[in-house]
Amino acid sequence: MHLPLKGRGVAYDPPNRFETVHVEMEPGHRGEERPRTEFIADGTRSVVARNRSPDLGFEASLNPYRGCEHGCVYCYARPTHEYLGFSSGLDFERRILVKHRAPELLRAALSRRSWRPRVLAISGVTDAYQPVERRLQLTRRCLGVLRDFMNPVTIVTKNHLVTRDVDILREMAIHHCAHVTVSVTTLRSGLRRVMEPRTSIPARRLDAVRRLSEAGIPVGVFVAPVIPALNDEEIPAILNAAADAGARYASFMLLRLPGAVADHFVRWLETHFPDRKDKVLARIREARGGKLNDSSFHGRFRGDGEYAAQIRALFRAAARKVGLDGRPPPLSTTAFRRGGGLQGDLFQSKWQGSPWTKPSRHPAQEADSGPVGRPPAGDPTSC
Repeated sequence: MHLPLKGRGVAYDPPNRFETVHVEMEPGHRGEERPRTEFIADGTRSVVARNRSPDLGFEASLNPYRGCEHGCVYCYARPTHEYLGFSSGLDFERRILVKHRAPELLRAALSRRSWRPRVLAISGVTDAYQPVERRLQLTRRCLGVLRDFMNPVTIVTKNHLVTRDVDILREMAIHHCAHVTVSVTTLRSGLRRVMEPRTSIPARRLDAVRRLSEAGIPVGVFVAPVIPALNDEEIPAILNAAADAGARYASFMLLRLPGAVADHFVRWLETHFPDRKDKVLARIREARGGKLNDSSFHGRFRGDGEYAAQIRALFRAAARKVGLDGRPPPLSTTAFRRGGGLQGDLFQSKWQGSPWTKPSRHPAQEADSGPVGRPPAGDPTSC
């Protein structure tokens, strides 16, 4: 049994599924009381990732970081750290790979004649506004590049730090080139503290919605993940608070537990909510065909069965009541500037495709889901 670590979602490092050797500490070994976060230079030569999944509503994404210090216990991206030789547990939170050249690589990508303007999703895997961003400002610098080219961007985050970049986002929003979704999982600070230990508190996330809205930036909320018997009953209250803060749209997604995340989550329940563990897991299995996770395309985000249908109906009714749309406004490529605006109007884009992108679609929602909606591109259940 691993005792909780303050400020961390997972207190241990499980075996890496790709490694043949694993160090197992003696029972009772506590290790570091306050493990420090290590930032490792990532020498990647490209920063724009292409998506080929049929149930994601974006073609390209970027993120200056791998791993996430937010420490959300349920984060679906945890298993990706195993591909880097680390574990999906504590390593994911304290060994962060940093793409220091991300802004330069992004500018190079957008400067290529082959680049076709399209929506870029920021925070499609881990949160680009995690704590280290306050110091490194890589996300801000990437936004500056996107602003120079007026390439549309959609952002998902749990961190109030996004308000720091209101100046850039406001300028882009004037040209229909930006919107932001703030992930609000709960309004209870106690639950947030143990489930998402280094994220912004709920009041700060709602304040971010308010500030973005007042700046004229389209902003919505994502209630994700919805966890049975833990935060599902908060859906109406979250949507009401979001609407009061100025949100325009909202959507949700049921909890996903891919790979090692399932074990992390079960242990977390045993530690923090032992009295609810059986009920939570039973409802998850009900929505996932008897398993804790369903990785099949088109089904992994939605869930099936009576419980999943009840959540969809509840969300739909609550969103309609407070006047929240089910999708963000479409983003436009009309203002895209070849050369990043550095060469004047002579080299302005003559982009001949449709100037409006199709509304960002999220697989968690049905095509006819009404106010349940289609949130911005990317998977906001990331940390």
